[in-house]
Amino acid sequence: MLHYIKKHIGMFLVAVVFLSIETFADLLQPTFMSYIVDRGVKGQELSLILRYGLIMLGITAMGAVGAVVRNIYASRTSQLIGKEIRLAIYEKVQTLSYENIDRLQPASIITRITNDVTQMQNFINGIMRIMLKAPVTCIGAVVLIILQMPGLLPLMLAILVCAGLLIYGNMKMGYPRFDRMQKKLDGLNRTSREFLSAIRVVKAFRAEEQEQEKFEEASWQLAEAGISSMRVMAVFGPLINLTVNAGIVIMLWLSEREIAGEIGKLMACVNYMTQVLFALGMVSNILNSAVRAAASSARVQEILDEVPAQKEAAVEESSVAADSAHEEGSIVFEEVSFAYAGTARPAVQKAGFSVREGETIGIIGPTGSGKSTLVNLVPRFYDATQGKVLVGGHDVTQIPMAQLRQMVAVVPQKALLFTGTIQENLRWGDKHAASEEIHRAAAAACADSFVENLPDGYDTQLGQGGVNLSGGQKQRLSIARALLKKPRILILDDCTSALDATTEAQVLAGIRKESAGMTVLLVSQRISTVMKADHILCMEDGKICGFGSHETLLADCEPYQAIYHSQIGDVDPQMKGGAFHG
Repeated sequence: MLHYIKKHIGMFLVAVVFLSIETFADLLQPTFMSYIVDRGVKGQELSLILRYGLIMLGITAMGAVGAVVRNIYASRTSQLIGKEIRLAIYEKVQTLSYENIDRLQPASIITRITNDVTQMQNFINGIMRIMLKAPVTCIGAVVLIILQMPGLLPLMLAILVCAGLLIYGNMKMGYPRFDRMQKKLDGLNRTSREFLSAIRVVKAFRAEEQEQEKFEEASWQLAEAGISSMRVMAVFGPLINLTVNAGIVIMLWLSEREIAGEIGKLMACVNYMTQVLFALGMVSNILNSAVRAAASSARVQEILDEVPAQKEAAVEESSVAADSAHEEGSIVFEEVSFAYAGTARPAVQKAGFSVREGETIGIIGPTGSGKSTLVNLVPRFYDATQGKVLVGGHDVTQIPMAQLRQMVAVVPQKALLFTGTIQENLRWGDKHAASEEIHRAAAAACADSFVENLPDGYDTQLGQGGVNLSGGQKQRLSIARALLKKPRILILDDCTSALDATTEAQVLAGIRKESAGMTVLLVSQRISTVMKADHILCMEDGKICGFGSHETLLADCEPYQAIYHSQIGDVDPQMKGGAFHG
């Protein structure tokens, strides 16, 4: 937080200056009130009463101006710092790999960007509004009381020591409780996110009661953590009040000897003791806020200190060109293995194969065989734990990330669209694409027919995730977006699963036409989709159990034979009309 305060030190200091003016005005008023009582009222001097009254009005106006300006600058500074911290977290998350995101968990990241930064922002605002004012008010009031009644010095020291010990105990017991409360908030956000993202499934299975129980449990855990945190404040706050109020009683008892007959001084001292009480209450509250901010700051710092699991290549983009023996879109796997963090069994085991530029490779295998994991290693969504993945003859870890991902376009299993128009979503592939290029890519993906029938065509607004489109429509738009990018390597990860056989054949024919010269990795559960690819890679339990043409695998690869017979039956293996090339 200090790093960001330094960036806005000018506005911060302006707020502090006007805060000092406000505090100075608050401290002067009881003194002039005592002058009015002891000099004006007691001596029946109307002119003194009016003079001191006008001075008090002037001081009050000065304090009001100080408070207004301080509020303006404090609010602006804290809001700007909050914005910058959120942006820093967002930019950091952009640099993290899938492995980092999996470990930190999306729900927790969202909590840190929102609630945790808000706690820090409120604390920074409180520094300029309360925290600096409270100790100055407290010390100033104590000094003025001692000037009025020198015999109260031991009493004031005793009050300050007792209050200090109580505030320290409050912080010591509060920090772990507020940290636990933020973690329980993570859990509540995670439960809410899971429910909202799967609401159709929940309703389809009539599992509302089950999900409600999960939410109630997460909500109760957060409530328990909050109760525990608030209980600390509920105990220490009244104890601080008791300490100061006891001091006021003792002060009144001693006033008969110290300032007998000087009612104005007694009123001023009582007023200053009230300011001490208010200041200690403010200190206690802001330190509770500091405890929350410290817990939140530690959680934010965890993200900012997170070391990306993948290291950026230390070479310039211009220095990475295709080797003379390799085309830019060629892919080679050299004994590649990969295991997800926290799992003992590799998802991919000793995969070795090569793809020439412009070839289409079909990848098939049962669910959980490692197909998606395998293709995710090409754009470095994850890094191989053993072996090498080469693109254009270069190890992908030695290619700058931006350059590598500019070469690759991915259409994932789950079609992902964003809030905005259809045209804006397609332009993710090429933000400078002309309308003709957009229409051509949409036509190749068989998306133009349904888009043009929409009331606003390509300007149709999509809800979050493309909720107002069907699964097949979202898949076709995702394919069009990838084609618009014109990549060297096109990864189609089971992206036609929501299409019927006829539409799938039309889409794949359009892809074949638009992807001429591209290297295509075509992952599918359907054997009819991959059977006419240049080569087919069959996977089982993370291992490559076959690599070759459809005819070769049908003759020699038992897992491929099993898939073929389960989907197509005992048919002539020389059948024509495979979906990708037919």
